[in-house]
Amino acid sequence: MKKLLYILFGLWSLTLTRCKKEETYQIDAQTLEINDFVWKAMNALYLWKDEVPDLSDTKFKNQSELNRFLENYDNPGDLFEHLIYKRDEFDRWSWIVDDYIALMQMFQGVRKSTGMRIGLVYEPGSSTYIFAYVKYIIPDSEASHHGVQRGYLFRKINGQRMTVDNYKELLSQEQLDIEWATWDGSQLVDTGNTVLLNKTVVSENPIHYYNIYTNGQHKTGYLVYNGFISNYDSQLNAVFNYFKSQNVDKLIVDLRYNPGGSVQTMTYLGSMITGQFPGQTFLEYQWHPAMQEWMREKYPQYLTRQFASKMTNGENIAHLELNDVVFIATQNSASASESLMNCLKPYVNLTHIGTNTHGKYTASITMFDSPDFSGYNVNQSHHWAIQPIVLKVSNASGESDFVDGLTPDIYQAEDYFNLRPFGDVNETLLQTALNYINSGTGNIPRQNTPVLNEIYYKEYPLSDEMFLDSNILKIISDK
Repeated sequence: MKKLLYILFGLWSLTLTRCKKEETYQIDAQTLEINDFVWKAMNALYLWKDEVPDLSDTKFKNQSELNRFLENYDNPGDLFEHLIYKRDEFDRWSWIVDDYIALMQMFQGVRKSTGMRIGLVYEPGSSTYIFAYVKYIIPDSEASHHGVQRGYLFRKINGQRMTVDNYKELLSQEQLDIEWATWDGSQLVDTGNTVLLNKTVVSENPIHYYNIYTNGQHKTGYLVYNGFISNYDSQLNAVFNYFKSQNVDKLIVDLRYNPGGSVQTMTYLGSMITGQFPGQTFLEYQWHPAMQEWMREKYPQYLTRQFASKMTNGENIAHLELNDVVFIATQNSASASESLMNCLKPYVNLTHIGTNTHGKYTASITMFDSPDFSGYNVNQSHHWAIQPIVLKVSNASGESDFVDGLTPDIYQAEDYFNLRPFGDVNETLLQTALNYINSGTGNIPRQNTPVLNEIYYKEYPLSDEMFLDSNILKIISDK
């Protein structure tokens, strides 16, 4: 540990060893051990470390003092929350888990779900009651087996009407008895038709839909991409190989429901769209000040990522070499979705159709209870891990901190009461994008629907995360 803190981080000069067996504390030995890991990991890399007094390098003179502080927390989650900087204002995204196996599965698109991806919206004229709309269905899931389709509406679960106070509890249940609703032009009406859906383990391919549209002189590729999940990088590359083989000269990337994911996959996608910028900087990392300075002196190559020509498996990346690209993005587009757009902005003509995005420009990393916090030689006595925000991501021009999200060039919100299937040329956002490409205008006839406020609903804890491969900890520590 001393070697790690000196070589990797150069942050905390104290020699802190694990708590001695002969010492007695108010919490059990394993909780103290987990708390020790949590504090040291946060002290090493947390982006807002300098803003949290109890993470200061000079706060504790020795391990005994640190232990006396740690014993005040009989739950590692409580300690973690104590170390978070202004949860509601600055850090809305750092997480701690007591089962990193499930966390890893989550990052690969595997989790328990009914298979419905839903959005939540206030009912017209209400600040209490809400309804759900089905964004899309994961194939081979409970919802797909019961014929649930994009655009279905509901406001009752297990006989209870959803409100801002109870919707999380209702949606968290393992079995959902849902009553469908419909829109009669002025209000929601319950239909009396129900479906019983159980949550099962599902694996979601983020490549939800793709197609090519030929109109006039353009061949336009269209991709609905719902998560930056590295397990599907080769399949994503295959889609771009197909686009390339069909001489696609325009591209619409639909990220309206994409909450983020792998920075590496984000870099690959940016490289697939382009290809004419080999070796140039795609993004820059900004760590906390001490870490940033140390990295700049020792390993500046880890402060940037360049446009890629190959994936880590050796596969050549299919490049479209486009100078213009259209993105569909909404408030449900977060993290890596936003950074992809931001990082391409200095290089291509980018048109954003939709609404303001979520506003997350930071990235996290999975830190385990291991000698260097990587996934190697992990302590097997427990399954706790943390996913703290460790850096900001900026583009090659140094632009970041889009706290209010990215503003669209062409504003077009979804009509929750008229959600057509993906790929339908009359679907509101796709129609707007195709009109823009084919005629230079994004105007389409607007629907006379009420302006409704959507709740940013996270269907699973890390649903708006952008994360680094934790192997970077091992790579750097071995240098």
